[in-house]
Amino acid sequence: MLLHRLTHMLSCQDASRLLSQMQDRPLFVREWVKLRLHLAVCNACSRFAEQLRFLRRAMKAYRG
Repeated sequence: MLLHRLTHMLSCQDASRLLSQMQDRPLFVREWVKLRLHLAVCNACSRFAEQLRFLRRAMKAYRG
């Protein structure tokens, strides 16, 4: 049962929600594993994750 919960694929909507949430809080292990599995197969969400990383770095540099 735990394996099924970990391997059940996220939708892109759920993945983008988790990507946004991880900017404000650490993800639970289950969330992190599911997100990493989704990002391994979804180019669109991987690009979105990279855009969020870029924005975070740019904001740090701007404040810095």
